[in-house]
Order: sequence, then structure tokens, then C-alpha cells
Amino acid sequence: MLFKVFKLLIRAALYIFCKKIEVINRLRFADKGPVLVVANHPNSFLDAIIIGSIFNEKIHFLARGDAFKHKKHRFFLKMLNMIPIYRLSEGKENLHLNEYAFAESTRILQSGGIVLIFIEGICKNSHILQPFKRGAARIALHANTPIPLKILPIAITYDSFFRFGKTVRIEAAQSIPANTLFPFMEEAKNLTYFTQQLYPILEAMIRLPVLKNDPISSTQTILALFGKWIHYPLYWCLSSTVRKKTNGTVFYDSVLFGTLFIFYPLYLFVLHFLLFLITGSLLIILFSVMLHFIGAIAASKWRN
Repeated sequence: MLFKVFKLLIRAALYIFCKKIEVINRLRFADKGPVLVVANHPNSFLDAIIIGSIFNEKIHFLARGDAFKHKKHRFFLKMLNMIPIYRLSEGKENLHLNEYAFAESTRILQSGGIVLIFIEGICKNSHILQPFKRGAARIALHANTPIPLKILPIAITYDSFFRFGKTVRIEAAQSIPANTLFPFMEEAKNLTYFTQQLYPILEAMIRLPVLKNDPISSTQTILALFGKWIHYPLYWCLSSTVRKKTNGTVFYDSVLFGTLFIFYPLYLFVLHFLLFLITGSLLIILFSVMLHFIGAIAASKWRN
């Protein structure tokens, strides 16, 4: 129940944060496990958050291990069902911890769950596919699930990695029986064949969202401008801080989303608590909260 409530809150936050999330082949996101989802990785943790919000079933993610260094980060990431996995660049001393990641992924798949892995093994703010790592192939090869494992390729693209009110496109391919991707007796050949088969499938699905200049009424424009300016102090403060903290990294979008997800409700609570102390009217408070939400949604859907 807690997970379902949390997912509803994530979906509501994404509805405000993004202008539009276009889902291609939505029915394929309803696949039951065991499913290993393989996806490209252009926008850090926001990729996992958006993809996970579309699935009806609980989904687990493999995420870069260095993000789990701090306790507060670990708490939030574990709430999102993320499993740490380490790269050589993050230190040889951490590589032994990957045994846990592979074992946990196998356990989830064997129990009929869904695991998402970003097959490039690295995140870049780019829609050009990087060479695939073999982690996904290794997990699929050794899963030994009682129900036949399916591989679900998913591609995600953004019209911007930095703008509030972004358009996102997500496409799912037809799921592939895992056993058809391992035709050889030798493990090394199977791992290579797995990546060779999936690369063109993902590459073909990476298409930038089509930006539509839909007619906007004067009422929508007024609401959008109203929403923009009543939220400007909070947004400017948070986005400026996040931009400085994440400068030179790929984390801006995901950290900004997480920061807004935490601080926006607190901002509304404090603001309307003070308003209640001044007015003493619950009706005014409800009306103001409604205006804030309507304004925030209108601002995210509006494009200058």
C-alpha cells in the first residue's frame, strides 16, 4: 500500500514537472514478470523514475553505486527500489559488492518480479547510444527463472535535459524470450550475441519527441504566467542551488525533480499555515492551494 501511494505521488509530481510524457506501445508496460527491462540512459535517475511510474507492477532498478554513499541518498534511493551497482571507475574495492546486485536481481526475477538495467552502463546527456555493457546479458543468462524470462527493450528520449516543462517520449519494443538470445554453448559468445541483437532494437526506437505548438487560449496563458510567477522564488532558489551542486554532472534534472518533490509540499504547508494564521479561513486556504496546483500545472504545459 505504501509503495502504491508513493507511486501515485511520483506520477502527480511528474505530471507537473513534465509538459508531456508520450508512451508508445503502453500495453507492453503491463507485462507480468519475470521481465528484465533494458533501456538507454540519457538522464540519470529521472530515467528510472519515469519508466517505473508507467509500469503497473513494482519495478526494481540497478543504479550507479556512488550515489549510495550518503545515508540520506541511500534512504531515498531504496524507497525507489534501486539496487547499487559499481563500475571500475568507482574503485576496484567496490567491485565485490556487485555480487549482491547480481544476486538480488536474480532473486527478484526468480520470484516473478521486474528488474530494469541501463544497458549502456553509463549515463550521458545524449541520445546517441553508447556501447553496451554485459551486465544485462549476464543477469539474463544466469537468472534460471521457473517461468520463462522475457527481455523488454525500452527507449526514452527528452526534448531537453535542463528545462522545466519538458516533453518525454518512451517506447517499448515487443518483449523477447530470453532463451532465444543465448543460442551458443559458450558463455562469451552468448553475452556478445545478446548485446548485438538488442543494440539495433534500442537504436531504432530513440526518436526525439515531436514538439507541437498547440493553440493556447488567453486563459491558459494567464494561468501559466500566474503559476510561473507565484512559484518563481521557490523554483529559482532550488534550481540555482541544484545547478551549482550538479555542475559538470548528469544529475541536474533528477536532483531538481527530487528536491522539488520534497520541498514543494513543505513550501505549500508553511505558506498556507502562515496564511491561515492571518486569515483564519479554511476556505481561503483550500482556494489558494487549488490555485497553486492549477498554476503549477499550467506553467509546465505552457511554452513561451
